[in-house]
Amino acid sequence: MDTTPDPRRWWGLAAIGLAQLMVVLDMTIVNIALPTAQADLGISDADRQWVITAYTLAFGGLLLLGGRLGDVLGRKRTLLIGLIGFAGASALGGVAQNFEMLIAARALQGVFAALLAPAALSMLNVTFTEARERARALGIYGAIAGGGAAIGLILGGALTQYVDWRWTLMVNVPIAIVAVIGASLFLHDRAGSSVRVRLDIPGAVLASAGLLAIVYGLSEAENDGWTSGIVLGSLAVGIALMAVFVAVERRTPHALLPLHLLRDRNRVGALTAVGLSQIGMFGVFLFLTYYMQGIQGFSPMATGIAFLPMVVGMMTGSVGISARLLPRVGPRRLMLPGLLIAAAALAFLTQIEVGSSYWLHVFPGLVFLGLGMGMTFMPSMATATGGVRGTDAGVVSATLNTTQQVGGSIGIALLNTVAANATTRWITDNGGLDADQAQAAVYGFTTAMWVSVAAVLVAAAAAALLVRVQPALQVTISEPTPEERAEAELAGAPLSGAEVPVAVADAADSPSGEERTR
Repeated sequence: MDTTPDPRRWWGLAAIGLAQLMVVLDMTIVNIALPTAQADLGISDADRQWVITAYTLAFGGLLLLGGRLGDVLGRKRTLLIGLIGFAGASALGGVAQNFEMLIAARALQGVFAALLAPAALSMLNVTFTEARERARALGIYGAIAGGGAAIGLILGGALTQYVDWRWTLMVNVPIAIVAVIGASLFLHDRAGSSVRVRLDIPGAVLASAGLLAIVYGLSEAENDGWTSGIVLGSLAVGIALMAVFVAVERRTPHALLPLHLLRDRNRVGALTAVGLSQIGMFGVFLFLTYYMQGIQGFSPMATGIAFLPMVVGMMTGSVGISARLLPRVGPRRLMLPGLLIAAAALAFLTQIEVGSSYWLHVFPGLVFLGLGMGMTFMPSMATATGGVRGTDAGVVSATLNTTQQVGGSIGIALLNTVAANATTRWITDNGGLDADQAQAAVYGFTTAMWVSVAAVLVAAAAAALLVRVQPALQVTISEPTPEERAEAELAGAPLSGAEVPVAVADAADSPSGEERTR
Protein backbone atom coordinates (compact mmCIF):
# COMPACT_ATOMS: atom_id res chain seq x y z
CA MET A 1 0.00 0.00 0.00
CA ASP A 2 1.39 3.39 -1.00
CA THR A 3 1.72 5.57 2.07
CA THR A 4 3.50 8.53 0.43
CA PRO A 5 1.78 11.74 1.55
CA ASP A 6 0.02 13.64 -1.20
CA PRO A 7 2.04 16.83 -1.79
CA ARG A 8 -1.23 18.69 -2.46
CA ARG A 9 -2.80 17.70 0.86
CA TRP A 10 -2.61 21.21 2.35
CA TRP A 11 -4.64 22.55 -0.54
CA GLY A 12 -7.09 19.79 0.23
CA LEU A 13 -7.22 21.02 3.83
CA ALA A 14 -8.28 24.43 2.51
CA ALA A 15 -11.26 22.78 0.78
CA ILE A 16 -12.12 20.84 3.95
CA GLY A 17 -11.88 24.05 5.98
CA LEU A 18 -14.21 25.90 3.61
CA ALA A 19 -16.77 23.09 3.88
CA GLN A 20 -16.66 23.19 7.67
CA LEU A 21 -16.79 26.99 7.67
CA MET A 22 -20.04 26.95 5.67
CA VAL A 23 -21.68 24.55 8.13
CA VAL A 24 -20.64 26.54 11.21
CA LEU A 25 -21.38 29.92 9.63
CA ASP A 26 -24.98 28.98 9.04
CA MET A 27 -25.52 28.27 12.73
CA THR A 28 -25.07 31.98 13.52
CA ILE A 29 -24.91 34.09 10.34
CA VAL A 30 -28.71 34.21 10.01
CA ASN A 31 -29.20 35.25 13.65
CA ILE A 32 -28.26 38.88 13.14
CA ALA A 33 -30.20 39.00 9.83
CA LEU A 34 -33.34 37.52 11.37
CA PRO A 35 -35.08 40.79 12.39
CA THR A 36 -34.63 42.20 8.86
CA ALA A 37 -35.76 38.98 7.20
CA GLN A 38 -38.75 38.82 9.51
CA ALA A 39 -39.89 42.29 8.49
CA ASP A 40 -39.22 41.66 4.79
CA LEU A 41 -41.20 38.41 4.59
CA GLY A 42 -43.84 39.27 7.19
CA ILE A 43 -42.89 36.46 9.56
CA SER A 44 -44.68 36.47 12.91
CA ASP A 45 -42.83 36.54 16.24
CA ALA A 46 -44.14 33.06 17.01
CA ASP A 47 -42.81 31.62 13.74
CA ARG A 48 -39.45 33.36 13.44
CA GLN A 49 -37.64 30.77 15.59
CA TRP A 50 -38.19 28.22 12.82
CA VAL A 51 -35.68 30.04 10.63
CA ILE A 52 -33.06 28.75 13.08
CA THR A 53 -34.78 25.58 14.26
CA ALA A 54 -35.46 24.15 10.77
CA TYR A 55 -31.70 24.04 10.17
CA THR A 56 -30.75 22.56 13.54
CA LEU A 57 -33.53 19.96 13.43
CA ALA A 58 -32.48 18.55 10.06
CA PHE A 59 -28.77 18.87 10.80
CA GLY A 60 -28.78 17.30 14.26
CA GLY A 61 -31.29 14.61 13.37
CA LEU A 62 -29.52 13.30 10.26
CA LEU A 63 -25.84 13.52 11.20
CA LEU A 64 -25.36 9.86 12.12
CA LEU A 65 -26.99 8.76 8.88
CA GLY A 66 -24.87 11.25 6.95
CA GLY A 67 -21.71 9.94 8.56
CA ARG A 68 -22.48 6.33 7.73
CA LEU A 69 -23.38 7.24 4.14
CA GLY A 70 -19.92 8.77 3.85
CA ASP A 71 -18.37 5.45 4.94
CA VAL A 72 -20.49 3.49 2.45
CA LEU A 73 -20.51 5.82 -0.57
CA GLY A 74 -17.02 7.25 -0.15
CA ARG A 75 -16.08 10.42 1.71
CA LYS A 76 -15.05 12.53 -1.28
CA ARG A 77 -18.24 11.72 -3.17
CA THR A 78 -20.35 12.43 -0.09
CA LEU A 79 -18.49 15.70 0.53
CA LEU A 80 -19.10 16.87 -3.02
CA ILE A 81 -22.81 15.94 -2.87
CA GLY A 82 -23.12 17.82 0.41
CA LEU A 83 -21.36 20.93 -0.93
CA ILE A 84 -23.43 21.11 -4.11
CA GLY A 85 -26.69 20.46 -2.27
CA PHE A 86 -25.86 23.00 0.45
CA ALA A 87 -25.13 25.64 -2.17
CA GLY A 88 -28.42 24.91 -3.95
CA ALA A 89 -30.40 25.11 -0.71
CA SER A 90 -28.67 28.39 0.18
CA ALA A 91 -29.54 29.87 -3.20
CA LEU A 92 -33.16 28.82 -2.68
CA GLY A 93 -33.23 30.55 0.69
CA GLY A 94 -31.63 33.66 -0.77
CA VAL A 95 -34.47 34.11 -3.24
CA ALA A 96 -37.24 33.04 -0.83
CA GLN A 97 -40.48 34.94 -1.40
CA ASN A 98 -42.32 33.80 1.71
CA PHE A 99 -41.94 32.15 5.08
CA GLU A 100 -42.61 28.61 3.84
CA MET A 101 -39.99 28.83 1.09
CA LEU A 102 -37.37 30.11 3.53
CA ILE A 103 -38.08 27.34 6.05
CA ALA A 104 -37.89 24.67 3.36
CA ALA A 105 -34.52 26.04 2.24
CA ARG A 106 -33.17 26.08 5.78
CA ALA A 107 -34.26 22.48 6.33
CA LEU A 108 -32.55 21.45 3.08
CA GLN A 109 -29.39 23.20 4.25
CA GLY A 110 -29.50 21.05 7.38
CA VAL A 111 -29.95 17.86 5.33
CA PHE A 112 -26.89 18.53 3.18
CA ALA A 113 -24.88 19.83 6.15
CA ALA A 114 -25.45 16.41 7.75
CA LEU A 115 -23.71 14.90 4.73
CA LEU A 116 -20.78 17.25 4.34
CA ALA A 117 -19.80 17.91 7.99
CA PRO A 118 -18.80 14.32 8.91
CA ALA A 119 -17.38 13.74 5.44
CA ALA A 120 -15.11 16.78 5.81
CA LEU A 121 -13.72 15.71 9.19
CA SER A 122 -13.21 12.08 8.16
CA MET A 123 -11.43 13.24 4.96
CA LEU A 124 -9.04 15.17 7.18
CA ASN A 125 -8.41 12.08 9.30
CA VAL A 126 -7.38 9.91 6.33
CA THR A 127 -5.51 12.69 4.51
CA PHE A 128 -3.15 13.62 7.37
CA THR A 129 -1.68 10.50 8.97
CA GLU A 130 1.67 11.75 10.25
CA ALA A 131 1.44 12.78 13.91
CA ARG A 132 2.68 16.37 13.76
CA GLU A 133 1.00 17.13 10.45
CA ARG A 134 -2.29 15.79 11.75
CA ALA A 135 -1.97 17.90 14.90
CA ARG A 136 -1.39 20.99 12.78
CA ALA A 137 -4.29 20.16 10.43
CA LEU A 138 -6.64 19.49 13.33
CA GLY A 139 -5.53 22.75 14.93
CA ILE A 140 -6.59 24.69 11.83
CA TYR A 141 -9.83 22.70 11.56
CA GLY A 142 -10.57 23.20 15.26
CA ALA A 143 -10.04 26.94 14.96
CA ILE A 144 -12.48 27.04 12.04
CA ALA A 145 -15.01 24.90 13.91
CA GLY A 146 -14.79 26.99 17.04
CA GLY A 147 -14.33 30.44 15.52
CA GLY A 148 -16.66 29.99 12.57
CA ALA A 149 -19.71 30.82 14.67
CA ALA A 150 -18.18 34.15 15.68
CA ILE A 151 -17.12 34.80 12.08
CA GLY A 152 -20.76 34.15 11.16
CA LEU A 153 -21.85 36.94 13.46
CA ILE A 154 -19.31 39.33 11.92
CA LEU A 155 -20.18 38.41 8.34
CA GLY A 156 -23.90 38.38 9.08
CA GLY A 157 -23.71 41.87 10.53
CA ALA A 158 -21.74 43.23 7.57
CA LEU A 159 -23.99 41.67 4.92
CA THR A 160 -27.20 42.68 6.67
CA GLN A 161 -26.12 46.25 7.29
CA TYR A 162 -24.33 47.02 4.02
CA VAL A 163 -25.77 44.63 1.40
CA ASP A 164 -28.97 42.64 1.99
CA TRP A 165 -30.05 39.97 4.47
CA ARG A 166 -30.48 37.51 1.61
CA TRP A 167 -26.73 37.44 1.14
CA THR A 168 -26.32 35.80 4.54
CA LEU A 169 -27.59 32.73 2.66
CA MET A 170 -26.31 33.47 -0.86
CA VAL A 171 -22.74 33.89 0.39
CA ASN A 172 -22.55 30.09 0.65
CA VAL A 173 -22.74 29.72 -3.14
CA PRO A 174 -19.30 31.18 -4.01
CA ILE A 175 -17.77 29.48 -0.95
CA ALA A 176 -19.17 26.13 -2.09
CA ILE A 177 -17.93 26.61 -5.65
CA VAL A 178 -14.36 27.16 -4.43
CA ALA A 179 -14.65 24.20 -2.03
CA VAL A 180 -15.97 21.88 -4.78
CA ILE A 181 -13.10 22.81 -7.09
CA GLY A 182 -10.56 22.32 -4.30
CA ALA A 183 -12.03 18.99 -3.17
CA SER A 184 -12.18 17.70 -6.75
CA LEU A 185 -8.55 18.56 -7.42
CA PHE A 186 -6.79 17.92 -4.12
CA LEU A 187 -8.73 15.29 -2.13
CA HIS A 188 -9.06 11.57 -2.70
CA ASP A 189 -10.29 8.56 -0.75
CA ARG A 190 -7.64 6.09 0.31
CA ALA A 191 -7.95 2.60 -1.14
CA GLY A 192 -9.90 0.34 1.18
CA SER A 193 -11.26 3.17 3.33
CA SER A 194 -14.87 2.45 2.38
CA VAL A 195 -16.84 -0.76 2.17
CA ARG A 196 -20.00 -1.85 0.39
CA VAL A 197 -22.18 -3.13 3.20
CA ARG A 198 -25.91 -3.06 3.81
CA LEU A 199 -27.03 0.26 5.22
CA ASP A 200 -28.63 0.03 8.65
CA ILE A 201 -32.05 1.42 7.68
CA PRO A 202 -33.81 0.64 11.02
CA GLY A 203 -30.96 2.26 12.92
CA ALA A 204 -31.01 5.28 10.62
CA VAL A 205 -34.77 5.78 11.09
CA LEU A 206 -34.60 5.34 14.88
CA ALA A 207 -31.55 7.61 15.36
CA SER A 208 -32.87 10.34 13.07
CA ALA A 209 -36.38 10.27 14.57
CA GLY A 210 -35.04 10.17 18.12
CA LEU A 211 -32.63 13.06 17.62
CA LEU A 212 -35.26 15.06 15.75
CA ALA A 213 -37.72 14.59 18.63
CA ILE A 214 -35.13 15.59 21.24
CA VAL A 215 -33.95 18.68 19.34
CA TYR A 216 -37.56 19.68 18.63
CA GLY A 217 -38.50 19.33 22.30
CA LEU A 218 -35.53 21.41 23.37
CA SER A 219 -36.32 24.06 20.77
CA GLU A 220 -39.94 24.36 21.90
CA ALA A 221 -38.96 24.73 25.57
CA GLU A 222 -38.10 28.40 25.05
CA ASN A 223 -41.66 29.29 24.08
CA ASP A 224 -43.80 26.66 25.83
CA GLY A 225 -41.77 26.02 28.99
CA TRP A 226 -40.09 22.85 30.19
CA THR A 227 -43.26 21.44 31.74
CA SER A 228 -45.50 21.79 28.69
CA GLY A 229 -46.98 18.66 27.13
CA ILE A 230 -45.31 19.18 23.75
CA VAL A 231 -41.84 19.55 25.32
CA LEU A 232 -42.13 16.65 27.76
CA GLY A 233 -43.80 14.48 25.14
CA SER A 234 -41.15 15.19 22.50
CA LEU A 235 -38.30 14.57 24.91
CA ALA A 236 -39.89 11.34 26.18
CA VAL A 237 -40.46 10.06 22.65
CA GLY A 238 -36.92 11.03 21.63
CA ILE A 239 -35.32 9.31 24.62
CA ALA A 240 -37.44 6.19 24.08
CA LEU A 241 -36.48 6.03 20.41
CA MET A 242 -32.80 6.42 21.26
CA ALA A 243 -33.09 3.59 23.81
CA VAL A 244 -34.62 1.35 21.13
CA PHE A 245 -31.86 2.49 18.75
CA VAL A 246 -29.17 1.31 21.20
CA ALA A 247 -30.95 -2.05 21.61
CA VAL A 248 -31.17 -2.50 17.83
CA GLU A 249 -27.53 -1.50 17.27
CA ARG A 250 -26.35 -4.16 19.72
CA ARG A 251 -27.88 -6.86 17.52
CA THR A 252 -27.20 -5.42 14.05
CA PRO A 253 -24.14 -6.75 12.19
CA HIS A 254 -23.84 -3.50 10.17
CA ALA A 255 -24.71 -0.96 12.83
CA LEU A 256 -25.18 2.70 12.00
CA LEU A 257 -23.24 3.48 15.19
CA PRO A 258 -20.97 0.58 16.20
CA LEU A 259 -21.30 0.64 19.98
CA HIS A 260 -17.74 -0.58 20.51
CA LEU A 261 -16.65 2.92 19.50
CA LEU A 262 -18.18 4.24 22.73
CA ARG A 263 -16.33 1.76 24.94
CA ASP A 264 -13.17 3.85 24.69
CA ARG A 265 -12.96 6.08 27.77
CA ASN A 266 -10.85 8.65 25.93
CA ARG A 267 -13.44 9.04 23.18
CA VAL A 268 -16.32 9.28 25.67
CA GLY A 269 -14.43 11.90 27.69
CA ALA A 270 -13.65 13.96 24.61
CA LEU A 271 -17.25 13.81 23.35
CA THR A 272 -18.58 14.79 26.78
CA ALA A 273 -16.20 17.74 26.99
CA VAL A 274 -17.15 18.93 23.50
CA GLY A 275 -20.90 18.67 24.11
CA LEU A 276 -20.86 20.47 27.44
CA SER A 277 -18.47 23.19 26.31
CA GLN A 278 -20.89 24.05 23.49
CA ILE A 279 -23.36 25.22 26.13
CA GLY A 280 -20.84 27.83 27.23
CA MET A 281 -20.04 28.88 23.67
CA PHE A 282 -23.64 29.28 22.56
CA GLY A 283 -24.51 31.09 25.78
CA VAL A 284 -21.96 33.77 24.99
CA PHE A 285 -23.01 34.16 21.35
CA LEU A 286 -26.66 34.36 22.33
CA PHE A 287 -26.60 36.70 25.31
CA LEU A 288 -23.73 38.96 24.34
CA THR A 289 -25.44 39.54 20.98
CA TYR A 290 -28.60 40.57 22.84
CA TYR A 291 -26.57 42.62 25.29
CA MET A 292 -24.54 44.53 22.74
CA GLN A 293 -27.42 45.27 20.35
CA GLY A 294 -30.30 45.63 22.79
CA ILE A 295 -28.55 47.21 25.80
CA GLN A 296 -25.42 48.88 24.46
CA GLY A 297 -26.96 49.96 21.14
CA PHE A 298 -24.35 48.36 18.86
CA SER A 299 -25.18 48.08 15.16
CA PRO A 300 -25.21 44.59 13.55
CA MET A 301 -21.78 45.25 12.06
CA ALA A 302 -20.32 46.55 15.32
CA THR A 303 -21.70 43.53 17.17
CA GLY A 304 -20.03 41.18 14.74
CA ILE A 305 -16.69 42.99 15.01
CA ALA A 306 -16.96 42.91 18.80
CA PHE A 307 -16.66 39.11 18.67
CA LEU A 308 -13.42 39.26 16.66
CA PRO A 309 -11.14 39.04 19.76
CA MET A 310 -12.71 35.67 20.51
CA VAL A 311 -11.76 34.43 17.04
CA VAL A 312 -8.17 35.62 17.55
CA GLY A 313 -8.04 33.86 20.92
CA MET A 314 -9.45 30.71 19.34
CA MET A 315 -6.81 30.68 16.61
CA THR A 316 -4.05 31.24 19.16
CA GLY A 317 -5.26 28.44 21.42
CA SER A 318 -5.86 25.97 18.61
CA VAL A 319 -3.07 26.58 16.10
CA GLY A 320 -0.52 28.40 18.23
CA ILE A 321 -0.72 26.22 21.35
CA SER A 322 -2.57 22.92 20.90
CA ALA A 323 -1.24 22.02 17.45
CA ARG A 324 2.32 22.52 18.68
CA LEU A 325 2.02 20.80 22.04
CA LEU A 326 -0.42 17.93 21.45
CA PRO A 327 2.13 15.44 20.06
CA ARG A 328 4.34 16.03 23.11
CA VAL A 329 1.98 16.44 26.07
CA GLY A 330 -1.19 14.62 25.03
CA PRO A 331 -4.80 15.83 25.01
CA ARG A 332 -5.68 15.93 28.72
CA ARG A 333 -2.90 18.38 29.57
CA LEU A 334 -4.38 20.77 27.00
CA MET A 335 -8.11 20.13 27.45
CA LEU A 336 -8.16 20.53 31.23
CA PRO A 337 -6.40 23.92 31.45
CA GLY A 338 -8.28 25.08 28.35
CA LEU A 339 -11.65 24.34 29.92
CA LEU A 340 -10.65 25.96 33.22
CA ILE A 341 -9.53 29.11 31.38
CA ALA A 342 -12.84 29.14 29.49
CA ALA A 343 -14.83 28.73 32.72
CA ALA A 344 -12.92 31.61 34.34
CA ALA A 345 -13.58 33.80 31.28
CA LEU A 346 -17.31 33.02 31.43
CA ALA A 347 -17.35 33.86 35.14
CA PHE A 348 -15.69 37.18 34.30
CA LEU A 349 -18.41 37.93 31.73
CA THR A 350 -21.15 37.40 34.34
CA GLN A 351 -20.05 40.70 35.90
CA ILE A 352 -21.37 42.86 33.05
CA GLU A 353 -23.92 45.55 33.90
CA VAL A 354 -26.08 47.95 31.90
CA GLY A 355 -23.38 50.62 31.75
CA SER A 356 -20.33 48.34 31.50
CA SER A 357 -17.45 49.19 29.18
CA TYR A 358 -16.84 46.82 26.29
CA TRP A 359 -13.06 47.15 26.59
CA LEU A 360 -12.95 46.62 30.36
CA HIS A 361 -15.76 44.12 30.94
CA VAL A 362 -16.34 42.23 27.67
CA PHE A 363 -13.14 42.27 25.59
CA PRO A 364 -10.91 40.43 28.15
CA GLY A 365 -13.52 37.74 28.68
CA LEU A 366 -13.88 37.11 24.95
CA VAL A 367 -10.11 36.83 24.43
CA PHE A 368 -9.62 34.26 27.19
CA LEU A 369 -12.79 32.35 26.33
CA GLY A 370 -11.52 31.95 22.77
CA LEU A 371 -8.07 30.95 24.04
CA GLY A 372 -9.50 28.30 26.37
CA MET A 373 -11.91 26.88 23.81
CA GLY A 374 -9.16 26.81 21.18
CA MET A 375 -6.97 24.77 23.53
CA THR A 376 -9.92 22.41 24.09
CA PHE A 377 -11.49 21.79 20.67
CA MET A 378 -8.45 20.59 18.76
CA PRO A 379 -7.25 17.87 21.21
CA SER A 380 -10.88 16.87 21.80
CA MET A 381 -11.37 16.30 18.08
CA ALA A 382 -8.11 14.38 17.82
CA THR A 383 -9.09 12.14 20.73
CA ALA A 384 -12.69 11.60 19.64
CA THR A 385 -11.82 10.64 16.05
CA GLY A 386 -8.58 8.72 16.58
CA GLY A 387 -8.00 4.99 16.72
CA VAL A 388 -10.81 3.69 14.50
CA ARG A 389 -10.90 1.56 11.36
CA GLY A 390 -11.13 3.52 8.13
CA THR A 391 -14.62 2.16 7.54
CA ASP A 392 -15.82 3.78 10.79
CA ALA A 393 -14.14 7.17 10.34
CA GLY A 394 -17.27 8.83 8.92
CA VAL A 395 -19.62 7.69 11.67
CA VAL A 396 -17.15 8.74 14.38
CA SER A 397 -16.88 12.18 12.79
CA ALA A 398 -20.68 12.31 12.64
CA THR A 399 -20.90 11.38 16.31
CA LEU A 400 -18.59 14.27 17.17
CA ASN A 401 -20.64 16.68 15.06
CA THR A 402 -23.86 15.35 16.59
CA THR A 403 -22.46 15.97 20.06
CA GLN A 404 -21.62 19.55 19.13
CA GLN A 405 -25.01 20.16 17.55
CA VAL A 406 -27.05 18.61 20.35
CA GLY A 407 -24.90 20.41 22.93
CA GLY A 408 -25.58 23.71 21.21
CA SER A 409 -29.32 22.99 20.99
CA ILE A 410 -29.46 22.09 24.67
CA GLY A 411 -27.54 25.26 25.46
CA ILE A 412 -29.92 27.51 23.54
CA ALA A 413 -33.05 25.93 25.03
CA LEU A 414 -31.75 25.68 28.59
CA LEU A 415 -30.11 29.09 28.79
CA ASN A 416 -33.03 30.91 27.15
CA THR A 417 -35.39 29.43 29.72
CA VAL A 418 -33.06 30.27 32.63
CA ALA A 419 -32.61 33.83 31.38
CA ALA A 420 -36.33 34.40 30.83
CA ASN A 421 -37.23 33.09 34.29
CA ALA A 422 -34.52 35.17 35.95
CA THR A 423 -35.65 38.31 34.11
CA THR A 424 -39.27 37.76 35.15
CA ARG A 425 -38.25 37.15 38.75
CA TRP A 426 -36.15 40.34 38.84
CA ILE A 427 -39.03 42.41 37.44
CA THR A 428 -41.43 40.95 40.01
CA ASP A 429 -39.03 41.70 42.86
CA ASN A 430 -38.27 45.24 41.69
CA GLY A 431 -41.53 47.03 41.06
CA GLY A 432 -43.24 45.03 38.33
CA LEU A 433 -44.05 47.12 35.24
CA ASP A 434 -42.11 50.07 36.68
CA ALA A 435 -38.89 48.04 36.95
CA ASP A 436 -35.82 48.86 34.86
CA GLN A 437 -36.28 46.58 31.85
CA ALA A 438 -32.65 46.85 30.73
CA GLN A 439 -31.37 45.91 34.17
CA ALA A 440 -33.82 43.01 34.28
CA ALA A 441 -32.59 41.72 30.92
CA VAL A 442 -28.92 41.93 31.97
CA TYR A 443 -29.73 40.08 35.18
CA GLY A 444 -31.27 37.31 33.08
CA PHE A 445 -28.23 37.17 30.79
CA THR A 446 -25.73 36.90 33.62
CA THR A 447 -27.79 34.33 35.50
CA ALA A 448 -27.82 32.12 32.41
CA MET A 449 -24.08 32.60 31.96
CA TRP A 450 -23.51 31.08 35.41
CA VAL A 451 -25.14 27.93 34.05
CA SER A 452 -22.61 28.06 31.22
CA VAL A 453 -19.82 28.27 33.79
CA ALA A 454 -21.16 25.16 35.53
CA ALA A 455 -21.42 23.25 32.23
CA VAL A 456 -17.82 24.03 31.29
CA LEU A 457 -16.59 23.01 34.76
CA VAL A 458 -18.38 19.66 34.39
CA ALA A 459 -16.69 19.32 30.99
CA ALA A 460 -13.33 19.91 32.70
CA ALA A 461 -14.14 17.20 35.25
CA ALA A 462 -14.99 14.77 32.43
CA ALA A 463 -11.67 15.50 30.73
CA ALA A 464 -9.76 15.02 33.98
CA LEU A 465 -11.45 11.73 34.88
CA LEU A 466 -11.89 10.03 31.50
CA VAL A 467 -9.12 11.22 29.17
CA ARG A 468 -5.77 9.57 29.84
CA VAL A 469 -2.45 11.34 29.60
CA GLN A 470 -1.20 10.34 26.15
CA PRO A 471 2.37 11.25 25.21
CA ALA A 472 2.22 11.28 21.43
CA LEU A 473 0.21 10.74 18.26
CA GLN A 474 1.01 7.88 15.94
CA VAL A 475 -0.55 6.18 12.96
CA THR A 476 -2.05 2.71 13.16
CA ILE A 477 -2.93 0.32 10.41
CA SER A 478 -6.46 -0.86 11.15
CA GLU A 479 -7.48 -4.08 9.45
CA PRO A 480 -11.11 -4.78 8.49
CA THR A 481 -12.87 -7.53 10.39
CA PRO A 482 -13.21 -10.91 8.64
CA GLU A 483 -16.93 -10.25 8.13
CA GLU A 484 -16.26 -6.88 6.46
CA ARG A 485 -13.54 -8.39 4.26
CA ALA A 486 -15.71 -11.30 3.14
CA GLU A 487 -18.70 -9.11 2.32
CA ALA A 488 -16.54 -6.58 0.49
CA GLU A 489 -14.96 -9.33 -1.64
CA LEU A 490 -18.40 -10.65 -2.55
CA ALA A 491 -19.29 -7.10 -3.63
CA GLY A 492 -16.16 -6.91 -5.76
CA ALA A 493 -14.42 -4.31 -3.55
CA PRO A 494 -11.73 -6.14 -1.54
CA LEU A 495 -10.49 -4.25 1.46
CA SER A 496 -6.98 -3.44 2.58
CA GLY A 497 -5.86 -1.88 5.80
CA ALA A 498 -6.73 1.77 6.20
CA GLU A 499 -4.38 4.29 7.76
CA VAL A 500 -5.98 5.93 10.77
CA PRO A 501 -4.29 8.37 13.15
CA VAL A 502 -4.59 7.46 16.81
CA ALA A 503 -3.44 8.89 20.09
CA VAL A 504 -1.22 6.40 21.89
CA ALA A 505 -2.86 5.33 25.12
CA ASP A 506 -1.60 3.44 28.12
CA ALA A 507 -0.98 -0.26 27.67
CA ALA A 508 -4.43 -1.09 28.97
CA ASP A 509 -6.00 0.87 26.13
CA SER A 510 -3.69 -0.24 23.33
CA PRO A 511 -5.28 -1.54 20.13
CA SER A 512 -6.31 -5.15 19.90
CA GLY A 513 -4.85 -7.68 17.54
CA GLU A 514 -6.77 -6.26 14.61
CA GLU A 515 -4.83 -3.00 14.88
CA ARG A 516 -1.06 -2.81 14.67
CA THR A 517 1.08 0.28 15.23
CA ARG A 518 3.39 1.33 12.53
